[in-house]
Amino acid sequence: MAAPFFSRSILLSQIHELVGGTLHGDGTISVSTVATVVEATPQALSFVTNDKALKTSGEIRAGALLTHRHLPELGIPHVVVPNPLLAFAQVAQKFFVHPYSPRGIAENVTQGRAVAIGSDPSIWPFVTLGDGVTIGARVTLYPGVFVGAGSTIGDDSLLYPNVVVREGCSIGARVTVHSGTVIGSDGFGYVQHQGRHHKIPQLGGVTIEDDVELGANVTIDRATLGQTVIKKGTKVDNLVQIAHNVTVGEHVILVAQVGIAGSTTIGHHVMIGGQAGLADHIQVGDQVMIAARAGVNRSLEPNQIVSGAPVMPHETWMKAQAVIPRLPELRQLVRSLEARVATLEGRLAKARTTEPKSKNSRRART
Repeated sequence: MAAPFFSRSILLSQIHELVGGTLHGDGTISVSTVATVVEATPQALSFVTNDKALKTSGEIRAGALLTHRHLPELGIPHVVVPNPLLAFAQVAQKFFVHPYSPRGIAENVTQGRAVAIGSDPSIWPFVTLGDGVTIGARVTLYPGVFVGAGSTIGDDSLLYPNVVVREGCSIGARVTVHSGTVIGSDGFGYVQHQGRHHKIPQLGGVTIEDDVELGANVTIDRATLGQTVIKKGTKVDNLVQIAHNVTVGEHVILVAQVGIAGSTTIGHHVMIGGQAGLADHIQVGDQVMIAARAGVNRSLEPNQIVSGAPVMPHETWMKAQAVIPRLPELRQLVRSLEARVATLEGRLAKARTTEPKSKNSRRART
């Protein structure tokens, strides 16, 4: 497969036809590459998402732009669209990514019994396919990919070098898996007896639904029984650990180094920041946002933003963070107040011992 990016000449009118919006300027101008607004040359198409980007980008030298509003002051032909970054992605995918071209099946591919491979595959050398593996149409398997017995890979999926799919796993259509990822490794399941850890056989599998993307060196453990499930549209960054029997909902974002312990369920459209850790057997509601490095030790209701370890509402965490730099000062203030209180209490006690006795007490003595 060729490099994913290549240069070609595209008219701005063609871009306008693809993304819609409103064209301002000469539609016959052509661009031959795409770039960020800072790096763009007169041959490049770039994008501007907001006015802040205009202020921080300096002189814009792009040949054409996708913008959030009409920008006559720039003097650069541009197309105004509701979401310039989305439009940029559509243009890049349509015009600057090589279309799929099947290369067939290499001679030195190891295949077990009853392997089924769909039409127009691209299976590189040194791929291993176990017994009963099913590969869909237009699937690309790069060198070093291992697919275990009974596993399936759906149409138009792409597995980069050295991906491992263990036995009994199911991968949907249009799934991308980056190098070094392991799908279906044994879950971390043991029972302790008389001081020893006895392994619980991990007899379940992994189901990855359509349009999922897994970054490099992701690990998804097979279920003890049943399935570990990654639902459709979810995107997983590099170095994420998903333990056995976890269910990750639809269109979730998991950023790098997230760790999810066993049997936890995550709702749809959840976003989890880098290095966050989730305890086992909890439920995270739909559309929750979990900040980076959070420690989630309890279930979370839907539609909230949380931070901190242990996790708390984001507003509370922000207030706590604002106090931390002042802790030395506050500590000294508390010590000073303690000393003043002790002094006042001492004076009060001394005053009580020296005050005159009441008239009643004197009459009682007479």
